Amino acid sequence: MSYLITLLSDFGYEDFYVGAMKGIIAQINPQINIIDLTHQIPPQNLTVAKFYLLNAIPYFPDHTVHIAVVDPGVGSYRRGIAIEFANGFLVGPDNGIFSGILSLYPAITAVELTNSQYWLTDNPSSTFHGRDIFAPVGAYLSTGVPLKNLGKEIDINSLINLATREIEVTNTSIIGSIQYIDRFGNLITNIPATAVKGKKWGLLNKSEIIASCKTYSDRLIGRIVPLIGSHGWVEIAINNGNAQSQLQLTWGDTVEILFI
Repeated sequence: MSYLITLLSDFGYEDFYVGAMKGIIAQINPQINIIDLTHQIPPQNLTVAKFYLLNAIPYFPDHTVHIAVVDPGVGSYRRGIAIEFANGFLVGPDNGIFSGILSLYPAITAVELTNSQYWLTDNPSSTFHGRDIFAPVGAYLSTGVPLKNLGKEIDINSLINLATREIEVTNTSIIGSIQYIDRFGNLITNIPATAVKGKKWGLLNKSEIIASCKTYSDRLIGRIVPLIGSHGWVEIAINNGNAQSQLQLTWGDTVEILFI
């Protein structure tokens, strides 16, 4: 039994979608606590959703049920899945959204959600599996329904892996890319802190090398700040500014780090 459900989606807050999912959960388990991780994932952006789950889920207690709905393939052949892992359960589409967190905490068991007994309806909408399948399944899991009751077990190795662009490492540099942009416009790369640990490094910005810092305030206001963020990745910020706007960079753009 779980005492907590988290929700993540790209639904935003202007429509009824998030409220409908919470209503279904409350009908099944009215005592459960629900925490919104975010509903501001850019529409259909699985890479950002994967990053968000990877960085948020480790801070939740064991047995938490995490429901994630960023689902460009809703209603298609893609599978709906529930996964047991070391810290709890994951519920959502099999499109790679969970592949980040599963790289830290490998799946123990996975099922395809084929048992409509635990859905809202036998005839779910082809456009809103978050309401009709994932929310009720997550709610039933939180009441203690065994994972095996939700559908047929599937091979863990068959789960879709959302590949992240690999970094290129040489003796003098690392080439990576931007995998996430937060609301401050900070650019989070796919270069892990471990890749630069113990080395002096800087960001190549056009023809200039900007040495890394420890804090945002190590640079004057408006200046570029390369540093290791709280998430454990190389981050590019602007002190009291917006790096995305100022540097004109976005998701997937190339970033080069030089050892100095």
